Amino acid sequence: MQPTENIVGNVYDKYETRNPIARYLMSGFINAVTGFYNQLGPDTVLEVGCGEGRLIHLLIEQAAKLPRQIVGCDLSIDYIEPDLNPAIQFEAASIYKLPFHDDQFELVICCEVLEHIENPAAGLSELARVAKQAVLISTPREPLWRILNMARGKYLANLGNTPGHIQHFSRAELIAMAQQHLTLLGLRNPMPWTVLLGRPIA
Repeated sequence: MQPTENIVGNVYDKYETRNPIARYLMSGFINAVTGFYNQLGPDTVLEVGCGEGRLIHLLIEQAAKLPRQIVGCDLSIDYIEPDLNPAIQFEAASIYKLPFHDDQFELVICCEVLEHIENPAAGLSELARVAKQAVLISTPREPLWRILNMARGKYLANLGNTPGHIQHFSRAELIAMAQQHLTLLGLRNPMPWTVLLGRPIA
């Protein structure tokens, strides 16, 4: 039986938040992800779990060169925002069964997704399958994420757990899972996330 998935959009617009603390934290996250992206300068890019399409749009807008192929996929593409870079192709697809060839993309990105799915190891295996050079993943760092939520008075009844988060990764736990499928190339820790870059294990 294939694991189930949930379509979960952002609880709030974290890319356009006006909260100064949230903006500071988001800048650290974006700098970490764009740093890895620009380090690779990929010619073919896939983002899995692209949501509204904001992250992949931001990455290619800041890139030195436009990749030859840019694809964003999610369970549904009904939430894609208008006015994104028209070079991005969007497809509906499951992380557990990506409709792409082995090694099709130089870089596969999957940020803020693994904590939402029932079997993140199976999803990560599929990311590694379609990646030729590298996989870039991120998850909230626990228990720090929930502590910060509670400190700002959010989700107190659920001990600070953000709606839709069914997995909870410490930095060590994410690294351990990733190393089943990836050779670690880089690790960044913008509070309160873990951002990891790895090369698929042949």
